[in-house]
Amino acid sequence: MPKRSLTLRSGNSTGHMGRYGHEFLEFEFRSDGRCRYANNSNYRNDSLIRKEMYVSPLMMRELKRIIMESEILKEDDARWPKKNVVGRQELEIRLASDHISFETAKIGSLVDVQESGDPEGLRVFYYLVQDLKCLVFSLIGLHFKIKPI
Repeated sequence: MPKRSLTLRSGNSTGHMGRYGHEFLEFEFRSDGRCRYANNSNYRNDSLIRKEMYVSPLMMRELKRIIMESEILKEDDARWPKKNVVGRQELEIRLASDHISFETAKIGSLVDVQESGDPEGLRVFYYLVQDLKCLVFSLIGLHFKIKPI
């Protein structure tokens, strides 16, 4: 099995059966450029959306740059809010010899970040996840022509 240079997995999960059922958004980048995306909202009877694509080595280098510049590898989630019935957010990064995994309660706004035990560390996490989501949505839009019904 080849050594992974970058694996990035992020997910948001409600962790309960709410008004719209089990909702989640997940994406994963593998070192070979494979990107997997899944979104299950069940809102208005939406079905599970799964997409898979490959990105270039240049995009993988850009992902590594974003991660390294965020300095997320210096953070620790010990003082972040714990997952609860509202949901959770997770981020796992394998970058060369570094492997780090974060888990926190679902972040609704920056007020949740400010009120945490580690607002600076959680802010790094929050903005990195937001940036990665935007990147993934842009890539999905470029690779697949998705039209609303």
